Amino acid sequence: MLKLSRRTKAGAYYIRGTVARQSVFESTGMHNRAAAEAVMQRRLGELIDTAARGRPALTFAQAALTYLETGGEARFLGAIIRHFGPDTLLDHIDNAAIASATRAIYPHASPATINRQLITPISAVVNMAADEGQTPHRKFRRLKGDVVRTRWITPEEAERLLAAASAHLKPILLTLIGSGARVSECLTIQAPFYYPATGEIWLPDTKNGHPRMIRLPRRSIDGLTAADLPDRGEIFRTPKGAPYVVTGQSGGQIAGAFAKAAKAAGLGRDVTPHTLRHTWATWYYAQTKDFGGLLDLGGWRKSDMAQRYRKIAPADLADRLAAHGWHFNLADQPDRNDRPALSIVR
Repeated sequence: MLKLSRRTKAGAYYIRGTVARQSVFESTGMHNRAAAEAVMQRRLGELIDTAARGRPALTFAQAALTYLETGGEARFLGAIIRHFGPDTLLDHIDNAAIASATRAIYPHASPATINRQLITPISAVVNMAADEGQTPHRKFRRLKGDVVRTRWITPEEAERLLAAASAHLKPILLTLIGSGARVSECLTIQAPFYYPATGEIWLPDTKNGHPRMIRLPRRSIDGLTAADLPDRGEIFRTPKGAPYVVTGQSGGQIAGAFAKAAKAAGLGRDVTPHTLRHTWATWYYAQTKDFGGLLDLGGWRKSDMAQRYRKIAPADLADRLAAHGWHFNLADQPDRNDRPALSIVR
């Protein structure tokens, strides 16, 4: 049987006793006796369940490791595993545990971010373990709210952003704006897969696992040519000349430099590197009206996702883009030797 005790009058309660020949002496972490009783009863159930199954209860960390070893997505799991630690049992992962993780890991994130970066990976780990009979199946509550990002930048805002960007950031921004590539895709572009003559870039490793070709407008190509990119390995490098490290954080290694440039350009904190993907989709469609091209070049498998990125734009956007040298229609691309002079970033 299990009993509660504590070393001092104001201290936390401890669980002591023996269940199914297993000795227990551990803290409940609770100073209130009623709460400690609840923890003890839950622990008693775990011990009885473990004895009945003949194996120790599975922790979230153990289940996550199995998930990763069998090819599961690792991008957002690191922070979640660190939060739950090595001892949190998989059976204890419920909506209350997710709410606690949200407060600790993503206190200021949008519902969409929490759903994508916290609830989805946790669900994947739990569901895989449940399929193998190691934990009960369960459905986690997803958050509702303004999950559609509406911000995109105008051509005039883009000029200010490019003018404020540092030398190593500028060609990256020109690529993001001109292609709609995700930051993680852009930072890992390899020299052999960039074709300056056609302005095309092959992306073999994408977020959704579907390789694709992206296409740059002449404005972006000229900026990359002026940047004197390396002819081997990753074409974009840090100020120290090292390849960028792609992380699960929004914006990755360019987040700090981007935030500095955005602030200098008078843009709000709602403008992030990912905003440029929304910007490209809006610009591309405004000028081309080519929804099929939007899907293919943007790498979206479903039309509704492309619709979320393509925003409603003013009727003069296409002309304003052309005035700043952005031409997304192939037929409108100015020739290298016959393109308008641009008072842009130097």
